[in-house]
Amino acid sequence: MNSKLLFKKCDLLWNRLTDKTEQLRRDAHDFFYFAECVLAETDTAVRQLKTWVAAHEFDCWQAEVTFFREIKPKFVAQFIYYTKILSLEASVPYGSGTELKKYYEKELTALEYFSSENHDFLNYYRRRATYLDLKYFVRYRYDMKVKLAPDLHSYDERFSTSHDITVAHILANAQLETYIKEKISDSGKSLLPQAVPYNPLPWTASKASLIELLVALHHTKCFSGGRADLAEVMRWAERSLEVDLGNYHKTIGEIRNRKTDRTKFTKTLHDSLNRLFDDLDGQ
Repeated sequence: MNSKLLFKKCDLLWNRLTDKTEQLRRDAHDFFYFAECVLAETDTAVRQLKTWVAAHEFDCWQAEVTFFREIKPKFVAQFIYYTKILSLEASVPYGSGTELKKYYEKELTALEYFSSENHDFLNYYRRRATYLDLKYFVRYRYDMKVKLAPDLHSYDERFSTSHDITVAHILANAQLETYIKEKISDSGKSLLPQAVPYNPLPWTASKASLIELLVALHHTKCFSGGRADLAEVMRWAERSLEVDLGNYHKTIGEIRNRKTDRTKFTKTLHDSLNRLFDDLDGQ
């Protein structure tokens, strides 16, 4: 297979991955499920790239640079991005808008540290310089005098160069920075002065009952016309009702595995409301 044919196959693979990601975004109602599915699809695509390239002899060094500077990094960047997003959102603290803002700002600082540590290469890459491409983006060739990843020798040298993974991190971090800044902006909205005094209204029934109710409301598309994902609904409930729902995915699994009466709480609501209406009709 010549390099031109390889690049065509890579373009088709990227288009399929992009289409699949958008399809999952439209169909999935839970953010974590969506992100995990995208990770699985991206992992499959990267593994396919590796089978094509590991034993491939590029037509020229310029073609090899194109693959490791432009093609492979965008696939790996998607995997890095969704891995970081999953970790970020799974660790979101329960608390006020101020605490959420501090949490996301800390993550933004970590991105700034990466940029600082890789300043020279970042400048080279963003200026689209090419004079070091033979050292950065050609296999089996790297310069000990430039900054190298400490785990470089853990890479598969048939499918890696000294800096293609750094490019992938640059691309992923650019997306992540946009995502985090949006989260910081959203958290700041909750800090606006309220027109009336805030009186807490904590949830006092069981957490499992609340999760059962929220899942039912979410599945019935009661929030934001069905556009809100389940994670957003859970975080809203935690803030509004002053409750920590913990690992709600585990609780949902436990509800599904109930031997009898899986919708116990919503059935209780149904029966209680009907009794109220019957009592009112009898007055």
